[in-house]
Amino acid sequence: MSEVFSSPDFEAKYTYHGRDLGATWSPTETLFKLWAPTADHAVVRLYRTGNPDAMDLIAELPMEPSVNGTWQLRKAGDLNGIYYTFVVTIGAYTAEACDPYAKTTGVNGMRAMVIDMASTNPDGWELDADPNGDLNFTDAVIYELHVRDLSIDPSSGIHNKGKFLGVIETGTTTPSGIPTGLDHMKNLGITHLHLLPVYDYGSVDETRLDQPQFNWGYDPTNFNTPEGSYSTDPYNGAVRVREMKQMVKGLHDNGISVIMDVVYNHVYEAKDFCFNKLVPMYFSRVTDGVISNGSGCGNDTASERSMVHKYIVDSVCYWADEYHIDGFRFDLVGLLDVDTINDLVAAVHKRHPNVVFYGEGWSMPTGITKDCKLATQLNSPLTPGFAYFNDTIRDSLRGSTFFSDALGFVTGASDMVEKLEGCFRGLPAWCQDPTQTVNYISCHDNNTLLDRISLAVPDHSFEDRIRMNRLGAVFYMMSQGIPFMQAGEEMLRSKPDPKGGYVENSFKSSDRINSIKWNLLDAKPYRDTYDYYRGLISFRKAHPVLRMTSAYEILSHVVPIQCEHPLMTAFHISGDVPGETARELFLVFNASYTAESIALPEGSWNLCINAEKAGTEALTVASSAIEIPAICAMVFVKE
Repeated sequence: MSEVFSSPDFEAKYTYHGRDLGATWSPTETLFKLWAPTADHAVVRLYRTGNPDAMDLIAELPMEPSVNGTWQLRKAGDLNGIYYTFVVTIGAYTAEACDPYAKTTGVNGMRAMVIDMASTNPDGWELDADPNGDLNFTDAVIYELHVRDLSIDPSSGIHNKGKFLGVIETGTTTPSGIPTGLDHMKNLGITHLHLLPVYDYGSVDETRLDQPQFNWGYDPTNFNTPEGSYSTDPYNGAVRVREMKQMVKGLHDNGISVIMDVVYNHVYEAKDFCFNKLVPMYFSRVTDGVISNGSGCGNDTASERSMVHKYIVDSVCYWADEYHIDGFRFDLVGLLDVDTINDLVAAVHKRHPNVVFYGEGWSMPTGITKDCKLATQLNSPLTPGFAYFNDTIRDSLRGSTFFSDALGFVTGASDMVEKLEGCFRGLPAWCQDPTQTVNYISCHDNNTLLDRISLAVPDHSFEDRIRMNRLGAVFYMMSQGIPFMQAGEEMLRSKPDPKGGYVENSFKSSDRINSIKWNLLDAKPYRDTYDYYRGLISFRKAHPVLRMTSAYEILSHVVPIQCEHPLMTAFHISGDVPGETARELFLVFNASYTAESIALPEGSWNLCINAEKAGTEALTVASSAIEIPAICAMVFVKE
């Protein structure tokens, strides 16, 4: 069937363009509509609860075949709060599954629920909007967070631990009175909060939330449904919807936009995924009976097929429309086709022109079922309006992600300067536009920044490792493009392994490994580093010349300065851009273990950033030749 599903004849006959798949509720009737062109029969089963173990079937109602391979049923009456599944028969095969378009579900996502979505809206929802909608993408400062990590540690002072509602608690502090959670993020100065997956994922059992469970959530079960373990009641489908909307609105009310991490490139279990149960293996790439595994997760999504393409576009639009999501980060987007990405960006931007998009554009082998181009870094010119993670700046600063002891610029590698010059200008080799490069030095994947530095230079003092951390932070925060940081990087986050060393990919590690340890802020090195990051963000926000939006502007304003030492690089930036208060900026990065000299351009310069302090206020005034301390960045401003 794999070849048939992707054939022009099948797609011409069975591509449905309507926007009413799933359950469309009204007070007087509910329309159920299912796309299942291979089915001989289809029925809707209605249940009293969302618990799949409950024997509470209300009715089994036959569906009628309709256009383009769809089936439909109109059921009179108010079904709000009633749970349902679809059952299809294909020859001798019969399968019961959740609705792929389910708006919400019962516990563990096995049964969909009919829902009046308007009844879940928080007060003032009709006026809710992106608080940073007037920004360019390069004005954003993105903070990547796992919902549970934020609040689960006892030192967080947050009541709703591990929940959507915990993300928006204010006034929370450590036992010593230092702000945590939302107040911490606001004080830091971020503009966008990137949440690791908050759709319904399969690796946490929602019936056992009294027991510690953890997963990052890159294992989709229901793409259009909030994760039940983050709600206060996973058995009631309305609660997870209401509380996720409360979280979004609470963040908006506090000036923070919301980015959702989405994982359309694979599912938790291909054979159990509802779409694949109802139309066997249509959603996945299968060649000669073998499921493609470029993702490393056991299955790759066949986005090139018309109804998978439609599903992804519909899903992203749904989150933007219904939940007011301000941005989307796509996991392993290099497995999805260019047309799907362009179509979903265009569809969302029709109603929400300021929503941002970015993803992991790695090139990976995958068994596409018909000719198409994939959304990789190298194909970035084909996806305008969609940005990609810049692993060039990550690996050049901290060392190769594939070798934990490999050196990067901040730890003493002397062959990284040329690559970093391109990255600083927002133009790595694969990118032609600064609005398409997401600059970062750490994220949830791999080691935290401090741990990666510690693995590369284990014999260096803790003080030296902090200086290396800060050196890297200054570089990517001052670079053209979009800065991105892992939650806790600003307070020297570490994930030590109890057996020694450091946990690299903690996707299912314990809370002890993953939680943010807020009480560390009581110690001066951690508190000072937090203040340092806060200063970097305020400096970036104060200078539009660091946030240009075109390659032409950048090449006209940002000039690399040749340095004699192989572990030094510098940049001179002219300030004649709209809104810029400085005449010029001069930035120097010294990764060597010795102090080095450099000549400042003519004039008097305010030093605003060094190895200890960062911000918009002058620390001292300099001119002529200056000495740059070991493992140090310095940023100068000519007013």
